[in-house]
Amino acid sequence: MTTTPDPEAGRLGDSILLSDRLKKTREYLNFSQQWVSERTGIPRSAISEIERGARRVDSLELKKLARLYRYPVSYFLDEDLDAIPAEHAVAGLPRRLTNLKPEDLNQVMKFAQFLETSYEADAEVDGHDDHPVPARRGASS
Repeated sequence: MTTTPDPEAGRLGDSILLSDRLKKTREYLNFSQQWVSERTGIPRSAISEIERGARRVDSLELKKLARLYRYPVSYFLDEDLDAIPAEHAVAGLPRRLTNLKPEDLNQVMKFAQFLETSYEADAEVDGHDDHPVPARRGASS
């Protein structure tokens, strides 16, 4: 007997991944839910529900959040559990920058990887699992 994959289960997993990425990114940037709400016009309660996975985020809200967080929308939608924001940022460079020579693009990717591994190393030294938090931009939630 063959079982067919449950498409609803896949969507639920994607929704949880999206919610988790949004929350972790906000926390990484040290933005409070209230601060994000004030900057995007999305009610704080909605941000909380989105981050808990209790509410879906619509495309316009996702665009506002991605713009505020300065992350590409594609990063939040990537199904890869180990997605790296820098890879999406490079892929989303404006046309005038995508005509870099292959060796230049390779250097940009190497630098992005360097930044990612340096964050991981800092986290290990600090004894934290998450990326270190940059200078404070908003109050804690």
